[in-house]
Amino acid sequence: MNNTRFATAIHIMTLLAKDSQAWLTSDWIAGSLNVNPVIVRKELINLKKSALVESRQGKEGGVRIAKNPDEIYISDIYESVKNSEVLGKKNQNPNPLCTIGKDINKNLQILFCETDELVFQFLKAKKLSDFTGQFQ
Repeated sequence: MNNTRFATAIHIMTLLAKDSQAWLTSDWIAGSLNVNPVIVRKELINLKKSALVESRQGKEGGVRIAKNPDEIYISDIYESVKNSEVLGKKNQNPNPLCTIGKDINKNLQILFCETDELVFQFLKAKKLSDFTGQFQ
């Protein structure tokens, strides 16, 4: 994942975990991230699809964490925004006549899947509450 989606999502979830009863607006969250609120809203859609946040509309609306931070694993957040393997994309058009080129993507796929699984298992061992506890 060669972008900031995971960092954005975990920042959002950490803010929400710090005050789990508060309804925060995307504008307020964006202020903490120092980004456009549209970026926050895009990630909130994914977090909501994964049942990690809940939202309400209106004057008193906003978003808040949907579960106890002790019940959320960092891997849950990672899965909600993951859009590619950790190591990136495979080669586009390797030469099928080359001894390496003909099989490179098949072997890269195995390597990428194994690496992604290692990252997932590592993140699965960490709870949001533990991560959030680092911030005073």
